[in-house]
Amino acid sequence: MRDLEPVRAAAVVRTQEHDVFLCHAWPDRQDDAKDAYDLLVGEGVSVWFSEVSLRPGTDMRVAIERGLVSSRMGIVLVTPAMLDKLRTDRSVANAELSALLRRNLLVPVMHGVTFEELDQVSPTLASRGGFNTAEESMGDIVVKVAELVGTLADEEADGLSMKSADT
Repeated sequence: MRDLEPVRAAAVVRTQEHDVFLCHAWPDRQDDAKDAYDLLVGEGVSVWFSEVSLRPGTDMRVAIERGLVSSRMGIVLVTPAMLDKLRTDRSVANAELSALLRRNLLVPVMHGVTFEELDQVSPTLASRGGFNTAEESMGDIVVKVAELVGTLADEEADGLSMKSADT
């Protein structure tokens, strides 16, 4: 696991509709990304996930932008398919990553790839603190993400309590 303090510091001040925006490659949407989504929801994390959040006939880019804005932090599921997309596709996946990277609210989760492989494709993303399923299970990673967003929610509540006590 890499250092998540920059993400934690950026996300603590955000009160959004979703805890997490799950960024993934399209080919992973019905397998690895769906599994991660199910585990996150099972831990009480609210997730913006394309397979659930996108409705038929919706402009995908607009919906994704709204999902990004309505989420406190982003998880990028970095799989071989995501690496392929990042190497060749300069559309939606890169736009999602760019928006998350600009806000310092991004946690990469390596799944079937290494940080070194990601560094060859996206050094900026590879430099972020994150997780690797080769080192711990997706279930354990999801618990840590749930704890992170739960801690953030507690700190937000404490911050609001302090503000109201000051007035």
